Amino acid sequence: MKTIKIKPIQNIKASAVAFLSLIVFLAPSQKISAQSGAGIQGVDHVGINVPDLQKGVAFFSDVLGFTPVTQIGPIPLDAAWKQANHMNPGTGAVTIKMVNAGTGASIEVFAYADNKGSTTQPNTDDIGATHIAFYTSDIYAAVKYLKSKGVKVLGEPFVTPSGDTLGETWVYFETPWGSKLELVSYPDGKSYEKSNPKVVLWSPKNASSSLVSSKNEVEDLAKNKALVQGHLEIWNEKDQARRIAAMSTVYANDIEMVDRHFIATGYNEISKFVVELQKNNPDFKFTTKSVETHHNIVRLYWQFGSKSKPATVTGMDMFVIENGKVQKLYVFVDGAK
Repeated sequence: MKTIKIKPIQNIKASAVAFLSLIVFLAPSQKISAQSGAGIQGVDHVGINVPDLQKGVAFFSDVLGFTPVTQIGPIPLDAAWKQANHMNPGTGAVTIKMVNAGTGASIEVFAYADNKGSTTQPNTDDIGATHIAFYTSDIYAAVKYLKSKGVKVLGEPFVTPSGDTLGETWVYFETPWGSKLELVSYPDGKSYEKSNPKVVLWSPKNASSSLVSSKNEVEDLAKNKALVQGHLEIWNEKDQARRIAAMSTVYANDIEMVDRHFIATGYNEISKFVVELQKNNPDFKFTTKSVETHHNIVRLYWQFGSKSKPATVTGMDMFVIENGKVQKLYVFVDGAK
Protein backbone atom coordinates (compact mmCIF):
# COMPACT_ATOMS: atom_id res chain seq x y z
CA MET A 1 0.00 0.00 0.00
CA LYS A 2 1.24 3.44 -0.89
CA THR A 3 0.86 5.78 2.06
CA ILE A 4 0.69 9.52 2.10
CA LYS A 5 3.95 11.34 2.60
CA ILE A 6 3.56 14.08 5.16
CA LYS A 7 6.38 16.16 6.52
CA PRO A 8 6.31 16.51 10.31
CA ILE A 9 4.68 19.52 11.88
CA GLN A 10 8.07 20.61 13.22
CA ASN A 11 8.83 21.80 9.69
CA ILE A 12 6.12 24.45 9.77
CA LYS A 13 7.80 27.80 9.23
CA ALA A 14 6.80 31.38 9.84
CA SER A 15 3.68 31.10 7.72
CA ALA A 16 2.05 28.94 10.39
CA VAL A 17 2.88 31.39 13.13
CA ALA A 18 1.66 34.26 11.00
CA PHE A 19 -1.67 32.44 10.70
CA LEU A 20 -1.85 32.02 14.46
CA SER A 21 -1.47 35.75 14.99
CA LEU A 22 -4.56 36.32 12.84
CA ILE A 23 -6.88 34.35 15.10
CA VAL A 24 -7.48 37.47 17.21
CA PHE A 25 -9.51 38.90 14.33
CA LEU A 26 -11.90 35.95 13.93
CA ALA A 27 -15.42 37.02 14.84
CA PRO A 28 -17.06 35.22 17.80
CA SER A 29 -20.39 35.03 15.99
CA GLN A 30 -21.83 33.23 13.01
CA LYS A 31 -23.76 36.33 11.94
CA ILE A 32 -21.53 38.16 9.47
CA SER A 33 -22.25 41.79 8.63
CA ALA A 34 -20.44 44.64 6.93
CA GLN A 35 -17.76 46.04 9.19
CA SER A 36 -16.44 49.54 9.58
CA GLY A 37 -12.87 50.35 10.51
CA ALA A 38 -10.90 47.39 11.80
CA GLY A 39 -14.05 45.54 12.83
CA ILE A 40 -12.59 44.67 16.23
CA GLN A 41 -15.20 43.21 18.59
CA GLY A 42 -13.13 42.76 21.72
CA VAL A 43 -10.00 41.33 23.32
CA ASP A 44 -9.57 37.70 22.24
CA HIS A 45 -6.48 36.76 24.24
CA VAL A 46 -3.42 38.08 26.04
CA GLY A 47 -0.03 36.51 25.36
CA ILE A 48 2.66 35.94 27.97
CA ASN A 49 6.12 34.36 27.71
CA VAL A 50 7.18 31.82 30.33
CA PRO A 51 10.58 30.21 30.91
CA ASP A 52 9.09 26.72 31.29
CA LEU A 53 5.81 25.70 29.62
CA GLN A 54 4.85 22.96 32.06
CA LYS A 55 5.49 25.11 35.14
CA GLY A 56 3.85 28.15 33.58
CA VAL A 57 0.67 26.31 32.65
CA ALA A 58 0.64 24.62 36.07
CA PHE A 59 0.58 28.05 37.73
CA PHE A 60 -2.40 29.20 35.66
CA SER A 61 -4.28 25.93 36.15
CA ASP A 62 -3.32 24.70 39.64
CA VAL A 63 -3.10 28.09 41.38
CA LEU A 64 -5.47 30.36 39.44
CA GLY A 65 -7.93 27.62 38.44
CA PHE A 66 -7.84 28.18 34.68
CA THR A 67 -8.26 25.43 32.09
CA PRO A 68 -5.60 24.61 29.46
CA VAL A 69 -7.34 23.96 26.14
CA THR A 70 -5.14 23.90 23.03
CA GLN A 71 -1.47 23.43 22.25
CA ILE A 72 0.59 23.76 19.07
CA GLY A 73 4.27 23.29 18.40
CA PRO A 74 7.13 23.16 18.79
CA ILE A 75 7.23 25.38 15.68
CA PRO A 76 10.65 26.42 14.31
CA LEU A 77 10.96 30.11 13.40
CA ASP A 78 13.10 31.11 10.45
CA ALA A 79 15.54 34.03 10.38
CA ALA A 80 13.17 36.35 8.53
CA TRP A 81 10.42 35.84 11.12
CA LYS A 82 12.82 36.45 14.01
CA GLN A 83 14.14 39.63 12.45
CA ALA A 84 10.67 40.98 11.67
CA ASN A 85 9.46 40.24 15.20
CA HIS A 86 12.57 41.50 17.04
CA MET A 87 13.76 38.13 18.34
CA ASN A 88 17.21 36.87 19.15
CA PRO A 89 18.47 34.84 16.16
CA GLY A 90 19.62 31.97 18.38
CA THR A 91 16.25 31.34 20.06
CA GLY A 92 14.68 27.99 19.19
CA ALA A 93 11.20 26.71 18.36
CA VAL A 94 8.07 28.04 20.07
CA THR A 95 5.33 26.02 21.75
CA ILE A 96 2.03 27.78 22.47
CA LYS A 97 -0.64 26.76 24.97
CA MET A 98 -4.01 28.55 25.12
CA VAL A 99 -5.64 28.70 28.55
CA ASN A 100 -9.31 29.46 29.19
CA ALA A 101 -9.56 32.16 31.86
CA GLY A 102 -13.26 32.08 32.64
CA THR A 103 -15.48 34.77 31.13
CA GLY A 104 -12.64 37.02 29.95
CA ALA A 105 -9.99 36.87 27.28
CA SER A 106 -7.93 33.69 27.09
CA ILE A 107 -4.27 33.54 28.15
CA GLU A 108 -1.83 32.49 25.42
CA VAL A 109 1.29 30.98 27.01
CA PHE A 110 4.49 31.03 24.93
CA ALA A 111 7.60 28.97 25.67
CA TYR A 112 10.70 29.15 23.46
CA ALA A 113 13.26 26.36 23.32
CA ASP A 114 16.83 27.51 24.04
CA ASN A 115 15.49 31.00 24.69
CA LYS A 116 18.12 33.72 24.18
CA GLY A 117 15.79 36.53 25.26
CA SER A 118 16.22 38.60 28.39
CA THR A 119 15.11 37.03 31.66
CA THR A 120 14.89 40.42 33.39
CA GLN A 121 11.32 41.55 34.03
CA PRO A 122 10.52 45.15 32.97
CA ASN A 123 10.14 47.74 35.71
CA THR A 124 6.65 49.04 36.33
CA ASP A 125 7.46 52.39 34.71
CA ASP A 126 9.26 50.92 31.67
CA ILE A 127 7.66 51.65 28.31
CA GLY A 128 5.96 48.46 27.13
CA ALA A 129 5.57 46.99 30.61
CA THR A 130 2.23 45.22 30.90
CA HIS A 131 0.13 43.31 33.38
CA ILE A 132 -3.03 41.20 33.28
CA ALA A 133 -5.84 41.90 35.75
CA PHE A 134 -8.23 39.19 36.97
CA TYR A 135 -11.60 40.02 38.51
CA THR A 136 -12.60 38.40 41.80
CA SER A 137 -15.76 38.93 43.84
CA ASP A 138 -13.85 38.82 47.16
CA ILE A 139 -10.36 40.24 46.84
CA TYR A 140 -9.40 39.66 50.48
CA ALA A 141 -10.29 35.98 50.32
CA ALA A 142 -8.43 35.74 47.00
CA VAL A 143 -5.29 37.32 48.50
CA LYS A 144 -5.43 34.92 51.45
CA TYR A 145 -5.71 32.00 49.04
CA LEU A 146 -2.78 33.15 46.88
CA LYS A 147 -0.57 33.57 49.93
CA SER A 148 -1.48 30.04 51.05
CA LYS A 149 -0.11 28.83 47.71
CA GLY A 150 3.17 30.66 48.23
CA VAL A 151 2.38 33.41 45.74
CA LYS A 152 4.15 36.74 46.32
CA VAL A 153 1.54 39.48 46.81
CA LEU A 154 2.87 43.03 46.43
CA GLY A 155 1.43 44.80 49.46
CA GLU A 156 -2.16 44.95 50.61
CA PRO A 157 -5.30 45.57 48.52
CA PHE A 158 -5.67 49.25 47.65
CA VAL A 159 -9.14 50.77 48.02
CA THR A 160 -9.76 53.56 45.51
CA PRO A 161 -10.85 56.53 47.67
CA SER A 162 -12.51 58.77 45.06
CA GLY A 163 -12.99 59.52 41.38
CA ASP A 164 -14.45 57.49 38.53
CA THR A 165 -13.24 54.16 39.95
CA LEU A 166 -14.45 54.69 43.51
CA GLY A 167 -15.61 51.26 44.66
CA GLU A 168 -12.69 49.40 43.09
CA THR A 169 -10.08 47.51 45.11
CA TRP A 170 -6.93 46.07 43.56
CA VAL A 171 -3.57 44.53 44.36
CA TYR A 172 -0.61 43.22 42.34
CA PHE A 173 0.97 39.79 42.67
CA GLU A 174 3.76 37.94 40.88
CA THR A 175 4.06 34.69 38.96
CA PRO A 176 6.85 32.27 39.93
CA TRP A 177 8.93 33.70 37.04
CA GLY A 178 8.40 37.31 38.10
CA SER A 179 5.68 38.64 35.79
CA LYS A 180 3.27 41.08 37.41
CA LEU A 181 -0.45 40.22 37.55
CA GLU A 182 -3.35 41.95 39.29
CA LEU A 183 -6.46 41.10 41.27
CA VAL A 184 -9.30 43.61 41.00
CA SER A 185 -12.75 43.71 42.60
CA TYR A 186 -15.76 46.07 42.53
CA PRO A 187 -18.78 43.97 43.57
CA ASP A 188 -20.97 47.08 43.95
CA GLY A 189 -19.75 48.66 40.73
CA LYS A 190 -17.71 51.84 40.15
CA SER A 191 -18.84 55.39 40.73
CA TYR A 192 -18.78 56.40 37.05
CA GLU A 193 -21.53 53.84 36.33
CA LYS A 194 -23.98 55.80 38.49
CA SER A 195 -24.00 58.67 35.97
CA ASN A 196 -25.45 56.41 33.24
CA PRO A 197 -22.57 56.84 30.77
CA LYS A 198 -23.09 56.08 27.08
CA VAL A 199 -20.32 53.46 27.23
CA VAL A 200 -19.73 51.11 30.16
CA LEU A 201 -16.46 49.24 30.57
CA TRP A 202 -16.73 45.48 29.98
CA SER A 203 -16.44 43.36 33.10
CA PRO A 204 -16.40 39.63 33.87
CA LYS A 205 -18.70 40.52 36.77
CA ASN A 206 -21.44 41.48 34.35
CA ALA A 207 -20.68 38.83 31.74
CA SER A 208 -20.65 35.78 33.99
CA SER A 209 -24.42 35.71 34.47
CA SER A 210 -25.18 35.38 30.77
CA LEU A 211 -22.32 33.19 29.53
CA VAL A 212 -22.29 29.98 27.54
CA SER A 213 -25.35 28.35 29.08
CA SER A 214 -27.89 30.20 26.94
CA LYS A 215 -30.07 28.00 24.75
CA ASN A 216 -28.99 29.64 21.49
CA GLU A 217 -25.28 29.13 22.17
CA VAL A 218 -25.82 25.49 23.11
CA GLU A 219 -27.71 24.99 19.86
CA ASP A 220 -24.91 26.69 17.89
CA LEU A 221 -22.32 24.38 19.47
CA ALA A 222 -24.39 21.35 18.49
CA LYS A 223 -24.72 22.63 14.91
CA ASN A 224 -20.98 23.27 14.66
CA LYS A 225 -20.18 19.78 15.89
CA ALA A 226 -22.61 18.39 13.32
CA LEU A 227 -20.73 20.29 10.59
CA VAL A 228 -17.49 18.71 11.74
CA GLN A 229 -19.06 15.25 11.58
CA GLY A 230 -20.27 16.04 8.06
CA HIS A 231 -16.73 17.11 7.16
CA LEU A 232 -15.36 13.69 8.18
CA GLU A 233 -18.05 11.93 6.17
CA ILE A 234 -17.03 13.97 3.12
CA TRP A 235 -13.41 12.91 3.45
CA ASN A 236 -14.39 9.25 3.83
CA GLU A 237 -16.92 9.29 0.96
CA LYS A 238 -15.74 7.28 -2.09
CA ASP A 239 -18.44 8.42 -4.50
CA GLN A 240 -17.60 11.71 -6.23
CA ALA A 241 -21.20 12.85 -6.77
CA ARG A 242 -22.24 12.15 -3.19
CA ARG A 243 -19.10 13.86 -1.92
CA ILE A 244 -19.79 17.07 -3.85
CA ALA A 245 -23.44 17.03 -2.76
CA ALA A 246 -22.39 16.67 0.87
CA MET A 247 -19.91 19.53 0.50
CA SER A 248 -22.73 21.90 -0.43
CA THR A 249 -24.39 21.29 2.94
CA VAL A 250 -21.21 21.61 5.02
CA TYR A 251 -18.85 23.97 3.15
CA ALA A 252 -19.37 27.51 1.86
CA ASN A 253 -19.16 27.78 -1.95
CA ASP A 254 -15.80 29.56 -1.75
CA ILE A 255 -14.36 27.51 1.10
CA GLU A 256 -10.60 27.80 1.42
CA MET A 257 -8.53 24.89 2.73
CA VAL A 258 -5.06 25.88 3.91
CA ASP A 259 -2.39 23.20 4.21
CA ARG A 260 1.28 24.02 4.79
CA HIS A 261 2.02 22.78 1.24
CA PHE A 262 -0.87 24.29 -0.72
CA ILE A 263 -4.19 26.15 -0.66
CA ALA A 264 -7.33 24.60 -2.20
CA THR A 265 -10.39 26.73 -2.96
CA GLY A 266 -13.89 25.48 -3.67
CA TYR A 267 -15.50 22.05 -3.82
CA ASN A 268 -13.68 20.70 -6.88
CA GLU A 269 -10.14 21.45 -5.69
CA ILE A 270 -10.78 19.93 -2.28
CA SER A 271 -12.49 16.91 -3.83
CA LYS A 272 -9.48 16.29 -6.10
CA PHE A 273 -7.24 16.23 -3.04
CA VAL A 274 -9.57 13.78 -1.27
CA VAL A 275 -9.61 11.51 -4.34
CA GLU A 276 -5.81 11.40 -4.44
CA LEU A 277 -5.63 10.76 -0.70
CA GLN A 278 -8.06 7.84 -0.98
CA LYS A 279 -6.26 6.47 -4.04
CA ASN A 280 -2.95 6.35 -2.18
CA ASN A 281 -4.53 4.96 0.99
CA PRO A 282 -7.50 2.77 -0.02
CA ASP A 283 -7.81 1.05 3.36
CA PHE A 284 -7.54 4.20 5.47
CA LYS A 285 -10.38 6.09 7.13
CA PHE A 286 -10.67 9.32 9.12
CA THR A 287 -12.07 9.05 12.65
CA THR A 288 -12.57 11.57 15.43
CA LYS A 289 -10.35 11.79 18.49
CA SER A 290 -11.96 14.87 20.04
CA VAL A 291 -13.72 18.12 19.14
CA GLU A 292 -13.34 21.54 20.77
CA THR A 293 -15.62 24.50 20.02
CA HIS A 294 -15.39 28.18 20.91
CA HIS A 295 -17.97 30.45 19.29
CA ASN A 296 -17.41 30.06 15.52
CA ILE A 297 -14.03 28.33 15.84
CA VAL A 298 -13.98 24.51 15.96
CA ARG A 299 -10.97 22.27 16.37
CA LEU A 300 -11.21 18.65 15.26
CA TYR A 301 -8.46 16.30 16.46
CA TRP A 302 -8.47 13.37 14.04
CA GLN A 303 -6.71 10.14 13.19
CA PHE A 304 -6.26 8.49 9.80
CA GLY A 305 -5.46 4.83 9.29
CA SER A 306 -6.63 1.28 8.76
CA LYS A 307 -8.81 -0.76 11.10
CA SER A 308 -5.75 -2.41 12.60
CA LYS A 309 -3.82 0.89 12.89
CA PRO A 310 -6.42 3.69 13.01
CA ALA A 311 -3.94 6.30 14.26
CA THR A 312 -1.28 5.86 11.58
CA VAL A 313 -1.48 9.61 10.97
CA THR A 314 -2.92 12.16 13.43
CA GLY A 315 -3.57 15.87 13.30
CA MET A 316 -5.93 18.75 13.87
CA ASP A 317 -8.30 20.63 11.55
CA MET A 318 -9.34 24.14 12.54
CA PHE A 319 -12.65 25.40 11.11
CA VAL A 320 -13.89 28.96 10.83
CA ILE A 321 -17.68 28.78 10.57
CA GLU A 322 -19.67 31.64 9.06
CA ASN A 323 -23.40 31.71 8.35
CA GLY A 324 -23.79 28.06 9.28
CA LYS A 325 -21.09 26.65 6.97
CA VAL A 326 -17.34 26.06 7.00
CA GLN A 327 -15.67 29.10 5.41
CA LYS A 328 -12.03 28.33 6.27
CA LEU A 329 -10.32 25.02 6.94
CA TYR A 330 -6.77 24.95 8.32
CA VAL A 331 -5.04 21.56 8.33
CA PHE A 332 -2.25 20.65 10.78
CA VAL A 333 -0.61 17.21 10.64
CA ASP A 334 1.33 15.84 13.60
CA GLY A 335 4.91 14.71 13.24
CA ALA A 336 5.86 11.15 12.42
CA LYS A 337 5.59 8.84 15.42
